[in-house]
Amino acid sequence: MKKSDFYYNLPEELIAQHPSDVRDMSRLMILDRKTDEIIEKRFHDVVDLLECGDCLVLNDTRVLPARLFAEKVDTGAKVEFLLLNELESDVWECIAGPGRRAKPGTSFTIGDGLMKAEVLDVINDGNRKIRFIYEGNFYEILDQIGNMPLPPYIKEKLEDKERYQTVYSKVMGSAAAPTAGLHFTNKLLEQIKAKGVNVCYVTLHVGLGTFRPVKEENILDQKMHSEHYFVPKETADIINSTHKNGKRVVCVGTTSCRTLESVATKNGRICEDEGRTDIFIYPGYQFKCIDALITNFHLPESTLIMLVSAFYGREKTLRAYEKAVEDKFRFFSFGDSMIIL
Repeated sequence: MKKSDFYYNLPEELIAQHPSDVRDMSRLMILDRKTDEIIEKRFHDVVDLLECGDCLVLNDTRVLPARLFAEKVDTGAKVEFLLLNELESDVWECIAGPGRRAKPGTSFTIGDGLMKAEVLDVINDGNRKIRFIYEGNFYEILDQIGNMPLPPYIKEKLEDKERYQTVYSKVMGSAAAPTAGLHFTNKLLEQIKAKGVNVCYVTLHVGLGTFRPVKEENILDQKMHSEHYFVPKETADIINSTHKNGKRVVCVGTTSCRTLESVATKNGRICEDEGRTDIFIYPGYQFKCIDALITNFHLPESTLIMLVSAFYGREKTLRAYEKAVEDKFRFFSFGDSMIIL
């Protein structure tokens, strides 16, 4: 199977540069796997598609304001750091650009001196190992001086950092938002719960690998990035009870989907679990847990459109994307969404 099998043509003007004015007023494409019917609604209509006893699974990760603009102590040269993974206390793996200005041993100041940084080493893929020095709470300072790590296809400045967070975000650690969840409001979630739908949470910290293009033409040669996940016992119990009662597990986003499918693959069932996953889901994969999927529209030839194609079918997925282009849906992180039932 080739990556070119998942290509579609997307006019650049359909790439959403900012979030919708109201979260749940974004558009929703409804795809029915039994009838192949395609219906267009607004996202708040999702409440009508869920049934009493269903389970809605959300990823409660919170995005780090991980872009830091630094100045070299001795020359004032400007460098941008992007936090990736905390390796040990106050030591992070970062992308540095331009890298030639961030050699081991160099020191930087960030946020008018609120934080300092020292480059310790060059590690994986040319990334830097950096120690941060500060007084107080790291995450509180980061919230003051950091910027959201928006995807490279978003060129406009984000005025409100919370619009790149879900309303239920809680566990700090992602380099990117689980964007299917950006459409939910607290009011909509309350309406869903009032209908008798069980809402539960997993955590998967989204890495920047989610934006990296597939390099291999043969997708079986593609090496997937690894991400940390956690499924609490309460969530596992709700999911197992949902299936026992003949109801549906509805995943919000490819991140929630990958988390549950990873746990089911690893353990043969859904249970409390924590670890890292590099699961790669593409057509031919047999799903073990999820029954419906809410997701945004993804980049051509990406691992995410491959996952959607595994769930809905490659040809049907590409037809749905063609219709979305024809009907001028908004694409990618701040774009519209679909639900596959």
